[in-house]
Amino acid sequence: MTHEAGIPLGIRFKLLSDTPQDSAAQVVGDVVVGDYRDLETLRAFARGCDVITFDHEHVPTEHLRALEADGIPVRPGPDALVHAQDKGVMRAKLDAIGVPCPRHRIVADPEDVAAFAAEGEGFPVVLKTVRGGYDGKGVWVVDSAEEAAEPFRAGVAVLAEEKVDFVRELAANVVRSPHGQAVAYPVVESQQVGGVCDTVIAPAPDLDEELALRAEEMALNIAKELGVVGHLAVELFQTRDGRILVNELAMRPHNSGHWSMDGAITSQFANHVRAVLDLPLGDPRPRAKWTVMVNVLGGDYPDMYSAYLHCMARDPQLKIHMYGKDVKPGRKVGHVNTYGDDLDDVLERARHAAGYLRGTITE
Repeated sequence: MTHEAGIPLGIRFKLLSDTPQDSAAQVVGDVVVGDYRDLETLRAFARGCDVITFDHEHVPTEHLRALEADGIPVRPGPDALVHAQDKGVMRAKLDAIGVPCPRHRIVADPEDVAAFAAEGEGFPVVLKTVRGGYDGKGVWVVDSAEEAAEPFRAGVAVLAEEKVDFVRELAANVVRSPHGQAVAYPVVESQQVGGVCDTVIAPAPDLDEELALRAEEMALNIAKELGVVGHLAVELFQTRDGRILVNELAMRPHNSGHWSMDGAITSQFANHVRAVLDLPLGDPRPRAKWTVMVNVLGGDYPDMYSAYLHCMARDPQLKIHMYGKDVKPGRKVGHVNTYGDDLDDVLERARHAAGYLRGTITE
């Protein structure tokens, strides 16, 4: 999708891919298959590139520093990206710049988890491995010290956080360029199912204007303080007592911004490309009153051609984006976007289409 955004500008992409079957490898012309964790592979790949960017945060920080030392622009740079790679580093930095977060600290063992719980409201407590987690992986909600043993088996540091009493999850998406220009997309509501994003509503319905502005300003300030170049997604909790707390950071085009492909004047992907190349950023304002994105998760697929016939005939305004991924239960294999003036209608259209493409709706 980032490649697609660069095509109208004549931008050439070179891709380092795990396998030839990866989504981007199916559309980018210049593909190198290799291991992003191997420094020499990265160095060989980077030769001839004007700038390096990412579609995930897992490239080792020390390797990115080596590329920068070789004179290769890396955006976002390792000094920024480490805050999306390491939750412990992220929490320490957000504390230092005064960003509100859930109560937290690094814990050493299950007994330390029990002590952390006792320092607050008690169990349950949320445990996270500081590196490597995504889409609910690497996250546990535990009700006792006995349940807290599993996270420590991963062999990496474990972060304990209070279980926040929240009304809903929000996301503030911003984009920042190397010379400091920044834009903010409308704050969205992100609905999770089983720890995986299911539905995004843009803008977040019934969100107090002052709270929305506070979330956008917070995200812009985080991007500035961390030196982010490119897209930053700030995942938030809206608490029952009217606060917003930062849950996670992602420094790349993000699932909570996929609605912008069809619902914003300039998509998150187009603005990420512009930022990485230090071009003037595009207008992030929405095109319609409401845009809804629903993820298509892996399931029992019907014949895709027949599914397209049904969905496109039923809703000519529907936008379907499939990723060419192998289907696995619960895996994000595509998404749909709908838009319009009636939120209930827009939601129903998106959920029906995603369900039909997955095979859970058959009429």
